[in-house]
Amino acid sequence: MSEPTPDAGPEPSDEARLFALLNEIGIIHQLGSTAFERVLPHGLTQAQFTVLNHCVRLGDNKTPAQLASAFQVTRGTLTSTLQRLEAKGFVEIVPDGQDGRSKRVLLTPSGRDAAAACIAAAAPILTRARAALSRDEVERLLPILTKLRVWLDENRSL
Repeated sequence: MSEPTPDAGPEPSDEARLFALLNEIGIIHQLGSTAFERVLPHGLTQAQFTVLNHCVRLGDNKTPAQLASAFQVTRGTLTSTLQRLEAKGFVEIVPDGQDGRSKRVLLTPSGRDAAAACIAAAAPILTRARAALSRDEVERLLPILTKLRVWLDENRSL
């Protein structure tokens, strides 16, 4: 005859499960970002790489206000990041041809190369991370995490 199992308490609510999921993602983000920032070339910060990567993935020729909105940071914070990238020769900030009061951020060839160098510098970290997740696990997780990211992006005002 088997022993009765101790009462584990009530089942966690859906909200508690979602909080636990977002908490894990946040911790993973912090640990991953710290590891990644340690290997970034050109004296780049995580924030600077993120701007370069955004411009490579989704295109440049955005206003600083559009980028600040995309990253959910203040215009002042983004302006500081852009000034540092411009000083390194990775972006150009030019007047908007349509609106003389506005500016546009353009990725330079050096900026594109720097973004690629950052990703290459992360290769050893990514290789070691393969010990944590199999290819099949990554392929199963990625669409789920993408779905959550898209939902969060579409519901920023919540």
